[in-house]
Amino acid sequence: MRIGIDLGGTKIEGILMDAGGAIAARHRLPTPQGDYDGTIRTIGNVIAHLTSSLDGATASPVGVGMPGSISRRTGLIKNANSTCLNGRPFTDDLAAHLKRDVRVANDANCFALSEASDGAAAGKRVVFGVILGTGVGGGVVVDGRILDGINGIGGEWGHNPLPWPTPAERDGPACYCGKTGCIETWVSGPGFAADFERTNGERLTAEEIITAAANSSACAQAELETLGQRIGKSLATIVNVIDPDVIVLGGGLSNIAALYTLIPAALSRYAFSDGVSTPVVKARHGDSSGVRGAAWLWPA
Repeated sequence: MRIGIDLGGTKIEGILMDAGGAIAARHRLPTPQGDYDGTIRTIGNVIAHLTSSLDGATASPVGVGMPGSISRRTGLIKNANSTCLNGRPFTDDLAAHLKRDVRVANDANCFALSEASDGAAAGKRVVFGVILGTGVGGGVVVDGRILDGINGIGGEWGHNPLPWPTPAERDGPACYCGKTGCIETWVSGPGFAADFERTNGERLTAEEIITAAANSSACAQAELETLGQRIGKSLATIVNVIDPDVIVLGGGLSNIAALYTLIPAALSRYAFSDGVSTPVVKARHGDSSGVRGAAWLWPA
């Protein structure tokens, strides 16, 4: 048995998973807002609930997926949206509290690892996992191992500039990272909605735009086609660099069926090749991929 924890901004979800990938138990609790010590205690409470009724799970190792990464220089958390974690020795503090072995990884890396282990990319050597949600994340898995890089930021394609911008895209929106025009500001759920409002003067959520497109709204359909092209040309830069065997999409926008036609068309147009056969597929495990990937931080 191994334990996976998905540390999100609003909830902490945990699973107890066996060596074959079957989930024996699942539990979640709300994330304490802005409370570092409370977050560690809540993770402990989730694990206590998971293991309370199962023999042999009392010493199971713990993997944690979180929206940030560990600084190679300091060993402290950086770039976490849950800002109370930043600058803290989270791995050491959690291991001391739990009295268990703990591994921590970026949540997008956990997503990619899950899908590479027993999901939509199982059996593929080089996998690029994409999160298209409130933010835009990515993870690289090679031969079943996360490739997070010397700086711990492997896969962070969302904070590159949108490539091959049109004149209207050249001065992009401000990003929370301090730069402008990041891919995340264009193709995240909020970025998609903000661009629709700039273009059409109407404020709709990403879900409402998708519904409008399905109901034959010309402006919503045009926005959706633009979204697919922006994602596709952004992923073309990934194909140019690592040429993955498969690209797996997760997050709320991954449920848009049209993207699985629009993105490959844009890849073929923008990638530096006479042909692009890279499959673009939907995650098999959906919202469970992050927590499953956290558990897979401890291989069988």
